[in-house]
Amino acid sequence: MPGPPGGRAAWLAWSVGVSVYILAVIHRTSLGVAGLDAADRFGIGASALSTFSILQVLVYAAMQIPVGLLVDRFGPRRVLLLGVLLLSAGQLAFAFSSSFGPALASRAVLGCGDAMTFISVLRIAARWFPAARNPFVAQLTGLAGMGGNLVTTVVLARALHSEGWTATFTAIALLGAVVFAPVALLLKDAPPQEAPARPEAARQRPKVGRQVLDCWREPGTRLGLWIHFTTQFPGNAFGLLWGLPYLVEAQGMSRAGAGGLLTVLVLSTMTFGFVFGRLLSATARARMPIVLTVIAATALGWALVLAWPGGHPPAWLLVGIIVVMGSNGPASLVGLDYARSRNPVERLGTASGIVNMGGFIGTMITLFGIGVLLDALSPDGAGSYSADAFRWAFCWQYVPLAVGTLMILRLRRKLVATGA
Repeated sequence: MPGPPGGRAAWLAWSVGVSVYILAVIHRTSLGVAGLDAADRFGIGASALSTFSILQVLVYAAMQIPVGLLVDRFGPRRVLLLGVLLLSAGQLAFAFSSSFGPALASRAVLGCGDAMTFISVLRIAARWFPAARNPFVAQLTGLAGMGGNLVTTVVLARALHSEGWTATFTAIALLGAVVFAPVALLLKDAPPQEAPARPEAARQRPKVGRQVLDCWREPGTRLGLWIHFTTQFPGNAFGLLWGLPYLVEAQGMSRAGAGGLLTVLVLSTMTFGFVFGRLLSATARARMPIVLTVIAATALGWALVLAWPGGHPPAWLLVGIIVVMGSNGPASLVGLDYARSRNPVERLGTASGIVNMGGFIGTMITLFGIGVLLDALSPDGAGSYSADAFRWAFCWQYVPLAVGTLMILRLRRKLVATGA
């Protein structure tokens, strides 16, 4: 059977699929520029505010293995269509929510829809492109997703303050109709030459438990999970929720200035995604050096920021740590590359789901820890968070960072010992 073509048809399939992922990132990051507005709208403090993102991320992480199994069995096209419907329904409900409970439930629905996008696009890439191009296409997928983040920081932040809460989030929800039609009409799960092999593959599919266990037994899958866990969460937690409050309340920046720095985070992520994609396409030996360099740079950068006297680092240092955090997301995709190279294509969705849980579990732990510490250090609640409170709360990042680094080093030695 000939391999995936990687030509115009492949790029068309990828483009249609990635449009859903871009939409999902817009939905996912929308709370990052609306955190202070949400606190005012629902009358909540830092712990409750972090619950929005925690629940969304928890649902996302919990859905990764089920979604991977769905992709392996029913194909990415059907899963993407369901994801669009859930994203739109969740965001529409969030737009009209006026109390904490319904708003929280809507973010859970949104997280479920979000979970169905990235793995599906990776599966499309695995079917439509040669294996050697998959690392670059994966990084390109992440880069395209950052385009959605750019829409959030540049367009959504302004619309929220000019058009209001309900109108802004309703407009985002209605974007689902724009991407639903191309997926339904144009997207194919695999190149035509692969179609005859699929019925036979369906008859030979292992049971769900066996498929998950087979993926987990692969050392590359477990290593990929911990790489994803350790590298993704600092930038994720900052961009999803705590970046804007930290820059505005702790550093005294205007909302426009803070939004500008969040845009720097997006642009940095896009740049690193392109660079890492090229390096990984050239040689697989670049994987672990990229991961360890990103971890070290992130740890050192935050150490300098948090140790700065008075808790108010200079602008150049804030820009520096934000640029460094731009490498977090692209580095986390190295974990998916380990899983892809160690698992057969028929269980790639499941393996990708396991790995993709990692970064969002790390994000959830970080969001919750920072929120609890902020409330503990600021008894007067929202609006009273000082620079010192943020400084100590952000130190929590070193707990998951240390645990994840130790697990990466341990599993890397195991992989080398097995001759991988």
